[in-house]
Amino acid sequence: MDMRGLLQMGQQMQAKMNEVQETLERMEVTAGAGGGMVTAMVDGKGQLKRITIDPSVVDGADVEMLEDLVLAAVGEAQKKAREAQEAEMKQAAGGLTGGLPLPFKIPGF
Repeated sequence: MDMRGLLQMGQQMQAKMNEVQETLERMEVTAGAGGGMVTAMVDGKGQLKRITIDPSVVDGADVEMLEDLVLAAVGEAQKKAREAQEAEMKQAAGGLTGGLPLPFKIPGF
């Protein structure tokens, strides 16, 4: 492949990466804990966007349980976001290389 081809491939990769980043920012991933009493919503990058708490679990005498449920819900939502991010990156990488094996590993793919 000549230099022009490499440059074009680099530009295509950059455009695809920008597209993937925008997709991840728009993505919403939700997970719950305590049978759905606490839910957390994160974007595709894992940034926490919203917490929803069922009023029935708000008990001043057991704040520790509520804290645990919030941590569990946020952790699970972030895990799902990481999995979605990995899937998006793999899909983007496959489209860019056309299935050709590259002689080096591209960071993030």
